[in-house]
Amino acid sequence: MLALADDLSGAAETAMALRLPGRLVLGAPARGLRAAGGSVALPSSGESVVVDLDSRQLPAVDAARSVQTAVAAGAFHGGVLFKKVDSLLRGHLAAETAAYAAGARGVVIAPALPVAGRTVRGGVVQLRGTPLHMTEAWRAECRRPPRSVAHALSGVPTALVPLSVVRGPALADCLLAHLAQGRQPVCDAETDDDLTLIAAAAYGLGPDVRLLGSGGLAAALGRLLARTPVDGRAAVPAPHPGTARRPLLVVAGTAEPALAAQIAQLAAVGARHVPLSPGELTLAPTGRLDITPIGITVVSITGPVCPASSRDLVTALAAAVADVARDSDLVLTGGETARRVLEALGVTQLWPVDQIHHGAVHSLTPDGRSVVTRPGSYGETDSLLRIARALRPEPSHLVPSSPF
Repeated sequence: MLALADDLSGAAETAMALRLPGRLVLGAPARGLRAAGGSVALPSSGESVVVDLDSRQLPAVDAARSVQTAVAAGAFHGGVLFKKVDSLLRGHLAAETAAYAAGARGVVIAPALPVAGRTVRGGVVQLRGTPLHMTEAWRAECRRPPRSVAHALSGVPTALVPLSVVRGPALADCLLAHLAQGRQPVCDAETDDDLTLIAAAAYGLGPDVRLLGSGGLAAALGRLLARTPVDGRAAVPAPHPGTARRPLLVVAGTAEPALAAQIAQLAAVGARHVPLSPGELTLAPTGRLDITPIGITVVSITGPVCPASSRDLVTALAAAVADVARDSDLVLTGGETARRVLEALGVTQLWPVDQIHHGAVHSLTPDGRSVVTRPGSYGETDSLLRIARALRPEPSHLVPSSPF
């Protein structure tokens, strides 16, 4: 199994959902499957390789090229291809889908993520029953959200597969008919069972029909592949022996409103919170920022952030923490934040080992340090507290007013 994602937290979510032993690769966009530090072996039988193409913030033409390069390098005989897309339809969905479809009979598309309350009905993404374009989910974007999946895929010929067909006996025939007409099927889905039906029907059409969807579709594919005997086993680094004594550094680069409450819960049990304003990040010399991790430390961007400058701020945040994060375990919220921090630390591969809650994936670096990645929009109010308790389960670490 070779899977492609446009950001790191989505790649980690996909790696856990597929239920196969494997690796996460921080791929360089211009070099497809090649990590920043060198070449990367393709997956062997029974193994998955999930590549973060880091294409979410690229120009559309460069994002498409990164997908083309990765697909060309990964077109190995008998392997399965999967393309992870954002369940909120962010990123260069049209350009990357067109590139992903090139050379295949077609692509079956299902962006629903029921576990996060994100469904698709009538080709429209719904957030807990509200159409995406009527929510504030794109508040950090520089453009308005699409009114439908077809709108997000403008320029790609699509055909709607309604829920009645997804749940009926003729789903595979319907997919084939649309593909024969040169249209990519966009499938409605409201439940994980719907996604399982879509994954099974698409997978049954053969390797020249590719799957594209959210982590929910990846999980459905994982359930399907779990029925097949696994021949290979990926070698996972051993946890670092000094884990219990290492600082735990939480780097929060997301603009989600829920983040403040998540940090507050962690601070209430003794974590140190270091809020940094955009001015401090962009103007202050890195070495003068007092962010050295002690015990459990949370570093976040505070104050209003202009969407147009968000990437520069995240890059500055990564640079600010890189010098002090080399001996810490890490919790990184937001795919862009995670990628920039690990890039600054020279980490090019991760081995996923556990999922703390949906989307919060615990991985190990080659030297055995823990890294938890999580999409910025995921998690309830206790998300960061749950992650910290999973990494530091000793009772003395996380109790009200405990000193670090």
